[in-house]
Amino acid sequence: MLQDSFGRRFYYLRLSVTDICNYRCNYCLPEGIGCGRSLEGEKPLTVDEVATVVRAFASLGTEKVRLTGGEPSLRKDLVPLLEAVRASDRIRRLAITTNGYRLPSQIDDWHRAGLDQINISIDSLDPARFHHITGHDRLDKALSGLERALALGVDAKVNAVLLREYNFSELDNFLAWIRETPVTLRFIELMRTGDNREFFASNHVAGTDIETMLVREGWQQVIRTRDAGPAREYFHPDYAGRIGLITPYSKDFCASCNRLRVSAQGKLHLCLFADQGFDMREMIAAGDSDALAAHIRELIGGKSAGHELHEGFTGATRNLAMLGG
Repeated sequence: MLQDSFGRRFYYLRLSVTDICNYRCNYCLPEGIGCGRSLEGEKPLTVDEVATVVRAFASLGTEKVRLTGGEPSLRKDLVPLLEAVRASDRIRRLAITTNGYRLPSQIDDWHRAGLDQINISIDSLDPARFHHITGHDRLDKALSGLERALALGVDAKVNAVLLREYNFSELDNFLAWIRETPVTLRFIELMRTGDNREFFASNHVAGTDIETMLVREGWQQVIRTRDAGPAREYFHPDYAGRIGLITPYSKDFCASCNRLRVSAQGKLHLCLFADQGFDMREMIAAGDSDALAAHIRELIGGKSAGHELHEGFTGATRNLAMLGG
């Protein structure tokens, strides 16, 4: 089992398969990074290389793998990538995060490939506001894809980044929506990155304020599983859905960290806001998952206690598309 010097164990791998995204979200890539142009200028890991990474992490106790981007559906070989992860019998849960752009036409194929869970980014339930935030008039596609995922029995979560000037006024609408919709709606605090200093200053909302309101109105916290993500989830008997809160600026947020990240080009990031990624591409390409696992175990000793976001430190993360947040 992977364990760092602070006693934290790592059951969860967030594996980026591309740093390219076709959206222009105002909090991440307002200028856009379209198809074919990598932020890092390198080709992403191949299917075989992804399989090597997964075998290495699985041998170290990883139980959950999430494919992230950029936007994973831009990979034409996404189904083989999903199958490569699912081929490991030690991986209990296979997830993906998507903006939902191609979801209605692809979710059935992902499900057949073994997908267990999907996180869909829906930052507004108002079509015009959704368009303004993302640069695309595709809310209907995201919602229809979500509906199909639920029909297939895929565990569905919806991600909404809290933005004071753009969607914070929709809080009541979001809550009304999950009264009848059986999804976990996860409110994510806007995080400061290298490229969004001014935007962060005018739009950051503390998730703990929402948490206080939820508890006051009778919401109760769900017990976390050991491979759960960073959200603290709440349920209410009058609601079909749940609320999750990801609050990286809250006290002791990093104490429960259970996840590591590998970039689309094969760099191990011990934290989303680490000041560097460790380049493993050459070792991954060699295909020796045992040697790779031993190398990962050595690197994990360098993981720090916290992310230092409170001090304005953003590390090497210029924007969230680099590692999928």
